[in-house]
Amino acid sequence: MTLGPLIVQSDHTVLLEVAHPDAEEARHALAVFAELERAPEHIHTYRVTRLGLWNARAAGHTAEEIAATLDRYAKFPVPTQVSSEIAETMRRYGRLTIERADPADPGSDLVLRSEEPAILREVSSAKKIAPLLGNRLDERTYPVEAWARGQLKQELVARGWPAEDLAGYTPGEPYEIALEESAGEGGWQLRDYQRKAVDAFSAGGSGVIVLPCGAGKTIVGAGAMAAVGAKTLILVTNTVSARQWRDELLRRTTLSEDEIGEYSGQVKEVKPVTIATYQILTSKRKGEYAHLSLLNAHDWGLIVYDEVHLLPAPVFKLTAELQARRRIGLTATLVREDGREGDVFSLIGPKRYDAAWKDIEAQGFIAPAACFEVRVELQESERYEYSVAEDQERYRIAASATVKQRLARQIIDRHPGESVLVIGQYIDQLEAMAEALDAPLITGQTPVDERERMFQAFREGEIRLLVVSKVANFSVDLPDASVAIQISGSFGSRQEEAQRLGRLLRPKAKDLTASFYTLVTRDTVDQDFAQNRQRFLAEQGYAYTIMNAEEFNQPAGMP
Repeated sequence: MTLGPLIVQSDHTVLLEVAHPDAEEARHALAVFAELERAPEHIHTYRVTRLGLWNARAAGHTAEEIAATLDRYAKFPVPTQVSSEIAETMRRYGRLTIERADPADPGSDLVLRSEEPAILREVSSAKKIAPLLGNRLDERTYPVEAWARGQLKQELVARGWPAEDLAGYTPGEPYEIALEESAGEGGWQLRDYQRKAVDAFSAGGSGVIVLPCGAGKTIVGAGAMAAVGAKTLILVTNTVSARQWRDELLRRTTLSEDEIGEYSGQVKEVKPVTIATYQILTSKRKGEYAHLSLLNAHDWGLIVYDEVHLLPAPVFKLTAELQARRRIGLTATLVREDGREGDVFSLIGPKRYDAAWKDIEAQGFIAPAACFEVRVELQESERYEYSVAEDQERYRIAASATVKQRLARQIIDRHPGESVLVIGQYIDQLEAMAEALDAPLITGQTPVDERERMFQAFREGEIRLLVVSKVANFSVDLPDASVAIQISGSFGSRQEEAQRLGRLLRPKAKDLTASFYTLVTRDTVDQDFAQNRQRFLAEQGYAYTIMNAEEFNQPAGMP
């Protein structure tokens, strides 16, 4: 009998032997319920978490299935306490339910129910939960304050008793939205995984869809809108993203320009389908959120959260008040650097569908990618500055190593005729890089119209090289970009790594393999943070090739 690639340990960590022939298959199975923690060369470490198990349970997976997965791939017997704790954790989901007092009346009061009075006694006596409940109706039922549906779900998750929300949704004002699919040359239809994602959302009521960048999350959002058939509020990261959503909806649905409004810092339109930025919702005037009226401007039947992993913390409070509306979150990764994945689970909904990046790549819907980490040395003067700097300055100094300018030029020369993005964090570094490369620069200070003009010129091949700040991380559709050079980032952010790699994964007309380079300064915190970023790529099945800058002084011959 062949021994499997996993070692399951009693502390709920799972070690994956990367070189094992069944490693890829086991990694896909683990992704349903476990989170990758570390990913060095040979052994990857996963952890089985409560939230991962609850997401799996909400998606219809059982404790028996998960135990069978671990048994199937384990090299040694799975510790009995691990199997027992997985079963116990998953059994907690849904033992409390939020329902309508009269299931036949969608307008009746909310109640918290359980068939186990002891659980109700425990949660109702908790300091943060008691104020959200009224006086007990019977030993199995408590009334829920009308405003408290979202906050109650948050607090119950925090206490380890995730409630299943069966209270239903306000249907919202009906509004006909249909996809304009067409067969034949030049036509389009929902891909199989997109249709499965829409179906999973429709069956679940609310929740999160996880798809790779470039796999058509916007189309899935449009499919959800068509399935719900009601006025829709779409929340996005920035104005460029808002306009790309508008263009995609015009192209893929029966909606016209008169039916889609933009609500941003520049334009304030409220229409049957309204696309608003997170920034406008979180902007304050005299200490008050100035644009909250947008949430009640229409009887919305659906709220779409684009890039839900980037949802600003203040919006969680607003989202808690939108629990009567159907919600769909779209993202490439559920990782949040602020650790608020539990709030996404309780307020947007559990993960309803998750497509592995490499699976979508194998189907030809996103481009294959080769990832390289190229290590450079600080110059003597920079090394001294780094050694005496305060902790908060050390990453900026290391990440901004001057040698990265020359190396970026050498990499660009290795990819003649390809479209290249140079992406970084620090504006002064980007300005110096743009000058050294004689390339246009896009930052947060670049006017939206100018950004759109340059992005369009890049798409059309008029511009082959762009230097961009983190404004290009989010929802920027650049299908012809085939090379990205990452010169600095947000302190090892895994969600940022997902977004930046995603700029390259749109399918290429010439079937090119995309090349993703990260320039890392050796023996500094830049190298430490790089290891954290790589965890995301390892989780998706990508591996970095580690190189030294000196290798670029050799004749061209690399991909």
